[in-house]
Amino acid sequence: MTESQSIRVKVCGMRDPENILKIAALEPDYMGFIFYEGSRRFVGNDFTIPEDFPTGIQRVGVFVNQPVDGVLKLGKQHGLDLIQLHGVESTAYCQTLRQEGFRLCKAFSIGDSFTFNELVPYASIVDYFLFDTKGKNVGGNGISFDWNILRQYNQAIPFFLSGGIGPDSLNNLPILKGMNIHALDINSGVEKAEGFKDVDRTKEIINSKQLAL
Repeated sequence: MTESQSIRVKVCGMRDPENILKIAALEPDYMGFIFYEGSRRFVGNDFTIPEDFPTGIQRVGVFVNQPVDGVLKLGKQHGLDLIQLHGVESTAYCQTLRQEGFRLCKAFSIGDSFTFNELVPYASIVDYFLFDTKGKNVGGNGISFDWNILRQYNQAIPFFLSGGIGPDSLNNLPILKGMNIHALDINSGVEKAEGFKDVDRTKEIINSKQLAL
């Protein structure tokens, strides 16, 4: 990234209409909704994004190894701007979504066995990568990994950074200087309960001057 760029913010794991609009009023760049039933922050089968949801916030749908037809249906139904894939979806799967006009973010969990070679097949297909911490849950584990590992990444594709990020994480942002980071992905690190974000903690991150590296 260049000196003039600033880190964007995505608030993920949203599902309560009132909380969605309170967080939307803070003007994050992205808001994420989890359509994976195995998640503790699953939006539910009757979920709808509030009608007065701001048009300036990009809508992100999070999916995990779900039938591609179902992802396409939900993507169109909810007007998703970006589809985030958190499973072991194949490159062919990604191509199908891309051919339908969706932008893609492919997530990878950073653990002991992870290597950046895993990204190579997806580099020409996705718009972003997302790096999260490997844990017992598919995202939302509330734990961080050593961001210095990202120095091994070739920085070719911009990335979202996730994993227990809260206001205290802002002091570590200088580690990311010179990297191709697109956005911080915040979830459990700003929650007062699962699926409910604390407005003040979220605001502290969104309005932080430290987002400008």
